[in-house]
Amino acid sequence: MSAKAPNRESGVSGSGSENAGKFPRTARLLRHSDFERVYKQGKRHFSPRMTMFYLRRDEGEGLRIGFTVGRVLGGAVVRNRIRRRMREAVRLRRPVEFAPVDVVINPKRSVLQVAFEDLVAEVGRGFEVIAQKLTSKSGER
Repeated sequence: MSAKAPNRESGVSGSGSENAGKFPRTARLLRHSDFERVYKQGKRHFSPRMTMFYLRRDEGEGLRIGFTVGRVLGGAVVRNRIRRRMREAVRLRRPVEFAPVDVVINPKRSVLQVAFEDLVAEVGRGFEVIAQKLTSKSGER
């Protein structure tokens, strides 16, 4: 029991003091209907390792993010690994101030082979492109 205590306090696995980096329920897409609405009504941003679907919301505030990792990418272990990598990359690059937008990220298999720093950079570029497209559309109205 005492051998496990130093690992908990080291902060490597994510301690309670890192709540700012976690995804609260308000920042996640949870309902199937929300995913369907983004897919059917939203726009798409394509990048080499993922497709980001996005749709501005009328009510609410901030960015809500969801992930879809299909069975075609592999078994449960592989899909969960992809999901964990994507979640961490988004956690590191998620903008704090953002328009009320729902984003669904659909990664490709190549997410597993790319260096994590490159994945984080690609996620950041995706959010920048989405923000740019949303501000240019709102200026045209």
